[in-house]
Amino acid sequence: MIKLYTSASCTSCRKAKAWLIENGLDFEERNIMSEPLTTEEITEILALTETGTDEIISTRSKVYEKLDLDFDELPLSEVVEIIEKHPSLLRRPLLFDETKFQVGYNEDEIHQFIPRDIRRITSKKMAKILLYMDLQKESLV
Repeated sequence: MIKLYTSASCTSCRKAKAWLIENGLDFEERNIMSEPLTTEEITEILALTETGTDEIISTRSKVYEKLDLDFDELPLSEVVEIIEKHPSLLRRPLLFDETKFQVGYNEDEIHQFIPRDIRRITSKKMAKILLYMDLQKESLV
């Protein structure tokens, strides 16, 4: 099951949700501002990142500016505690399942959440369509 962590005012969150619905993918949405993450959930998110806090902390948030901290210098427990207190520090949306993780909405990267077998079928159909279009073009020349 895909988890989608959002906030109400986030345009990218709305785009990600619309894309998941449009593609018929099951997901659980959670507004992390009204239903804050637990210590375990924050730790899970940090474990999924490739670059640690750099990937998930919004350096443009007002809270980030006010705190004026170097997250790389803090122990993990303190980072988790700060995120618990200030969920707006997290970039949004956060999308993940058992094997994939994406921060923010990126139309190219979000396709990774479509099951592989469906992507394969779609790719084959698209290849046939493109071949047909090429053949039609050649016959017009």
